[in-house]
Amino acid sequence: MSAEIFEAVRRGAARVAECARSVSIDDDALEALARCEDLIADPPVPEPVDYYVGAPEATAAYILTLDAINFGSGYFPYLNKRPGCSGYFTIAISLRESWEAEGPWDADRLASISAGDCARVTGQDPAVPEVAELMSLFAQSLNDLGRFLLERFDGAATGLIDAAERSAARLAEILIEMPLYRDVSRYAGFEVPFYKRAQLTSSDLAAVFDGKGCGAFEDLDQLTIFADNLVPHVLRREGVLVYTSELAARIDSGVLLEAGSPEEVEIRACAVHAVERCLSSMRKCGVKSTARQLDMGLWRRGQLPAMKAHPRHRSRTTNY
Repeated sequence: MSAEIFEAVRRGAARVAECARSVSIDDDALEALARCEDLIADPPVPEPVDYYVGAPEATAAYILTLDAINFGSGYFPYLNKRPGCSGYFTIAISLRESWEAEGPWDADRLASISAGDCARVTGQDPAVPEVAELMSLFAQSLNDLGRFLLERFDGAATGLIDAAERSAARLAEILIEMPLYRDVSRYAGFEVPFYKRAQLTSSDLAAVFDGKGCGAFEDLDQLTIFADNLVPHVLRREGVLVYTSELAARIDSGVLLEAGSPEEVEIRACAVHAVERCLSSMRKCGVKSTARQLDMGLWRRGQLPAMKAHPRHRSRTTNY
């Protein structure tokens, strides 16, 4: 079992952090964060009110389907959100309700679903250009997944998971064969992989199956954080990530960052590297944790009103 795919993420992030121009890491704030006792958190078991839970095969297919469209935060301000729900939970609950009412989507359905279908299921208005663009990307990702399952695994989601042989690294390697999972940016002439959704899938499966069956992975401790726009936001608010005044002003005023731009790559990479450094500091103090646990702890902090009161960076991308 090789964790090389995760080490590549760590190496790339560290390399970016060394030469970043718009984002830096505050050492004192990092050490203070490493001493926070409430920072470590295991991912909660998904609640049926939010996620589809049925037979193991159908539940596994739901998680793969949801993670295939677990992106678009840069488009979320334009979504018709359910009361009290984020963009993500609007999509997750809509998908659950569709599966409960009409049955799970098999590989043939995934391979043929349209942008209009996605808009109908999620309750969105395709007349809004930004929404139409996101629904088109959703359909593209679902079509890719359906064809991938049909061509490689006889249409079975469990076949894809079984092929990983209880390895989160292997599952990520399989998933990044699909175009929209290839979460790699170029920065200063070298490639920087993040593989956010490819890594998140094993974590989500482990949570919903309580580490058993389709959720049994032996190397979850090797995952990096799931680099998106929330964890960096929390790290910024905690003083760990420091942005130049120009970048901070752009984000605070709601200006979109181009996906793959130097600033966007630096934000994600420095977040990954900061958490790795945080883990190292915690271990020196005898505290055992993983990037997966710290990601969840930081994500929970991101739900606090004090965090939500400030804008986070947004990019229109299929990576997060």
